[in-house]
Amino acid sequence: MIVDLKNINIGDVIRKGVEESGISVQRISNFFQCSERDIEQMYQSESLDVKLLLRWSKLLEYDFFRLYSQHLILFAPPAVIEKSENQQNKKKLLPQFRKNLYTREIIDFILEQIITGAMTKNQIMDRYRIPKTTLYKWISKYGNLKK
Repeated sequence: MIVDLKNINIGDVIRKGVEESGISVQRISNFFQCSERDIEQMYQSESLDVKLLLRWSKLLEYDFFRLYSQHLILFAPPAVIEKSENQQNKKKLLPQFRKNLYTREIIDFILEQIITGAMTKNQIMDRYRIPKTTLYKWISKYGNLKK
C-alpha cells in the first residue's frame, strides 16, 4: 500500500487496507457496532478520532499511527533546543521518543527520491537531517543507485 506521507488521508488509507484484507462490510459493521453508512463516512474522512483509528489498527492488523510518525520524521521542522537550567533538570511527564527512528518505508522513500532524481544526496541530508554516513550506509545496503 503506497501512501502519500506528506498529505495523509486516513479514510482513503483505511479503505485500501480493507480492500487488501478482504474483510466484509458486515464484519466491520459488527466490530464497530455501526451501520454501513457510518463506515462509508469513515472512509471519506481525512482524519479520525484516535479511538477509532486504534480500533481500525486492531481490526486490519496494521499500525495506522505509524503513518503519522513517519510524517513527523520526514516533515517536522527541526526542534530548537534552547533550554534553561530549570527546564533541563525537570522530568518530563510525556514519554520521550527518539526522532532518528527510520523504518524500511522511510528508507525506501528516501532512496526513491535519489533514484528518481527528485532530490540530491545533499538535499536529502539537509531537508531530513539524515547524517551522511547513515545515508551512504542505506545506499550500499538497500540499493544500487544509478549515477
